[in-house]
Amino acid sequence: TMWSPGTWMWRAALCCMLLETFLHTARGLNMCMSGSATSCEECLLIHPSCAWCAQEEFGRGRTLTSRCDLSQNLQKRGCEARFIEYPTSSISVLQNMPLSSKGSGLTQYGVVQIMPQKISLSLRPGDQTWFGLQVRQVEDYPVDLYYLMDLSLSMKDDLDTIRNLGTKLALEMSKLTSNFRLGFGSFVDKNMSPFSYTASKYQENPCNGYKLFPNCVPTFGFRHILSLTDKVDRFNEEVQKQMVSRNRDAPEGGFDAILQAAVCKEEIGWRKEAYHLLVFATDDVPHLALDGRLGGLVQPHDGQCHLNDENEYSASEKMDYPSLALLGEKLAENNIFLIFAVTKRLYVIYKDFTALIPGTTVEILDQDSKNVIQLIIAAYNNIRSKVELSVWDHPEDINLSFTATCQDGKPLPGLRKCADLKIGDTVSFNVSVEARSCPPRGTDQSFTIKPVGFKERLEVSVDYQCDCGCSRTAQTNSSICSSIGTYNCGTCHCEPGYLGARCECQEGEASSMYLSACREAEGKQVCSGRGECSCNQCLCYESEFGKIYGSYCECDDFSCARHKGVLCSGHGECHCGECKCHAGYIGDNCNCSTETSSCIADDGQMCSGRGNCVCGRCQCTEPGAFGDTCEKCPTCPDACGTKRECIECRLFNSGQLADNQTCQRLCKDEIITVETLKTEEPGAVLCLYKTDNDCVMKFTYSEHASGQSVLTALKEPECGGGPDALMVLLAVVGSILLVGVVLLAVWKLVITIHDRREFSRFQSARSRARYEMASNPLYKQPVSTHFVETDFNMYGKSFNGGVH
Repeated sequence: TMWSPGTWMWRAALCCMLLETFLHTARGLNMCMSGSATSCEECLLIHPSCAWCAQEEFGRGRTLTSRCDLSQNLQKRGCEARFIEYPTSSISVLQNMPLSSKGSGLTQYGVVQIMPQKISLSLRPGDQTWFGLQVRQVEDYPVDLYYLMDLSLSMKDDLDTIRNLGTKLALEMSKLTSNFRLGFGSFVDKNMSPFSYTASKYQENPCNGYKLFPNCVPTFGFRHILSLTDKVDRFNEEVQKQMVSRNRDAPEGGFDAILQAAVCKEEIGWRKEAYHLLVFATDDVPHLALDGRLGGLVQPHDGQCHLNDENEYSASEKMDYPSLALLGEKLAENNIFLIFAVTKRLYVIYKDFTALIPGTTVEILDQDSKNVIQLIIAAYNNIRSKVELSVWDHPEDINLSFTATCQDGKPLPGLRKCADLKIGDTVSFNVSVEARSCPPRGTDQSFTIKPVGFKERLEVSVDYQCDCGCSRTAQTNSSICSSIGTYNCGTCHCEPGYLGARCECQEGEASSMYLSACREAEGKQVCSGRGECSCNQCLCYESEFGKIYGSYCECDDFSCARHKGVLCSGHGECHCGECKCHAGYIGDNCNCSTETSSCIADDGQMCSGRGNCVCGRCQCTEPGAFGDTCEKCPTCPDACGTKRECIECRLFNSGQLADNQTCQRLCKDEIITVETLKTEEPGAVLCLYKTDNDCVMKFTYSEHASGQSVLTALKEPECGGGPDALMVLLAVVGSILLVGVVLLAVWKLVITIHDRREFSRFQSARSRARYEMASNPLYKQPVSTHFVETDFNMYGKSFNGGVH
């Protein structure tokens, strides 16, 4: 079979991608109905998923393009499957000969290295289809090798080296193929200024006056010396006859020679059924297109063979050097593998050329070409180790993309090349094809896919699915169309001046009576401004946003409320400007879920008892509460109580949550135990409680920026010792005695102060009495005596005998 496991994997992936695109189109904007297609052909061009209903009774409603829709939608709306026009792309294999295993024999006409050989594609524009092909390089395939050598003066030592190249090369190549032929050609440069010496003394001997090598042959562009032959002795004979020449500038005319060796097929002797190897040996850079203008050559190269009777390039002094593009085209057209055999200093330059010329390799040549045989064998093995596809006559309106499946069996999208192959290996390629448009009717398209350097090819013919089958039975002046229109694919195409689904109305008949039937109410716009009034009915416009419908085009399925840009939040259907919510959703835009399970906290409470469940989400009402279920709230009054239960069950396996399962389910906070509790941490709330044994447990509760709740608790509660009764008694008695002593001391102090004050007063009075007695000793007043007596009575005890 021609399909490998990697091929089927690739096809399955592509199918999934196309199906996803199709479903996305079906779910979102309906491109088919928004394209305003009025015929089957227009409908098919909108998108490859669009279909047309050709059923006569279908689509008599109020939508202008209701016949163009997705196929499944048309069937749901009542269109029978046999009336649905939905062409798809298809592939037919016309020639599929099996791959050959060996290229033995002399004629080789029966060798097949690519399968299939001919296919036919029927493409619907925009619809992607694919086909597969296999390539195998068979063993013992014939080889034609043409050795094209630079014979400028710097290659003199190389010429000496290859004089017996034919015999040695044929011996080595016999190990790779039983059918080998060898040819030879040489080149120098255009024999004109400024590329060569043109003075008369240099015409016969360009080396005239050159001391190192005084004799050489006249300059020539390209000379074909030996046609491809299996007589390798002839190669040696012809090479031994050759002599070097001399040109003026460093670049050589090698690209002129390559082009002639490629296009002069009969002269060179290229066989159709053989690998064509062209070995290009040089020690300098080539002249490129436009360099010829330095010598006055303005005519671009025509890509044709210009060998004269002497097998020399006759247009060397008439046309410019060929471009890289022309060179690559002619090499590929003639299935030639080009091998650049260049010195080491030129490797990078010629390596860049290989990226621009398909089927080209570059190898490093020794200064005297000693390694030329090893070089050719290595290049041949390199060529046979890879397969690269090329496309010829590629139609502009067709997209091609390749996926290679090489020896490891893994599909490689975007690649059309496999490397590191062994002779006899089979590789597969999948080619995706898509037509972008429809060419003019009657246009036949075709293209060719061929491996670079192979004569075998895959020929692909293309026709387009741009017409509907129902169009073949179109009826002009049909009675269905009031005999004034063409009935085609279910619709009437009216003659100019007539309109209506059956051409029953004539333009100009739309009086005010007709227009009033298309207004929802007096003063309203005709067909709500979103349709046309035709024959007393509204034909609604199509919108890229959705469907417009209703008797007066007053309804649509896209003008409903949206949430975050999504119509009806994606949880409802839009019907005439109003969201009809699916089960479990409410609200103007259906964004409010009636489900409350997401609001239930771990403790079983709705929003942890700190908020309300609104549209399936908690709205916290307790100041400071946050979290999906308001479970976080360091500042709430019950925060310490709630966390206390977790401290008890997690640290001491006690409390109401001592059950392991309950504790693990409800207490998920991180708990850190410390010897000394620090309460100055910002945002931390200090909590404490009295344990059963009258100890005090302390912990802090905080919420980190990461959203994690952290509890920091003492390892053990703080507990104090009981009071000593005796000590309390002694303290009380001592306190009473101390207070008594203090009161007595205060009383004594007050009495002392009072006595001293009175004694001072007594001394003062006594002094005054003595003075009066001294002044009048004979007179004694009774008052004075009384006073003294009184005083005596008062202080008798103290002053007894002191007064007489």
